[in-house]
Amino acid sequence: MFIQNKLSINKQEYVIMVALTITINHEKSEARIIKKMHERVIRSFMDTIIMAELKNGPISGYDVITYIQTKFGFLVSSGTVYSLLYSLERNELVEGIWIERKRVYSLTEKGISTIQTVLNAQDKIKSFMATILKGQTTP
Repeated sequence: MFIQNKLSINKQEYVIMVALTITINHEKSEARIIKKMHERVIRSFMDTIIMAELKNGPISGYDVITYIQTKFGFLVSSGTVYSLLYSLERNELVEGIWIERKRVYSLTEKGISTIQTVLNAQDKIKSFMATILKGQTTP
């Protein structure tokens, strides 16, 4: 008999338990890595995410936070969102107006043109990302 953690089990059962533990830990590790990459992509493309959602109509900063949490399962801080909205406004991609006690943002003509260009280039962007993940350079 093979003794492990004060339990009496045979060697074959122990090997199975170790294999299961490694599999479980690997899956947890893999899930953690994927979750972190998911968060990185959301953070990196948050301006694009916001502008794409603004194509559907004006929204507030709170609406942006709710949208990202609902759509992607990722809670982004209000400071991050409002800082980004302010940056988009400075770059004349969005316009913010006060409606009662809420600042609501909408796309400007420049913003509409910019997000349309990005959305039209989806295939090129996907190809570029696939190239990055394969570790190859584009010609």
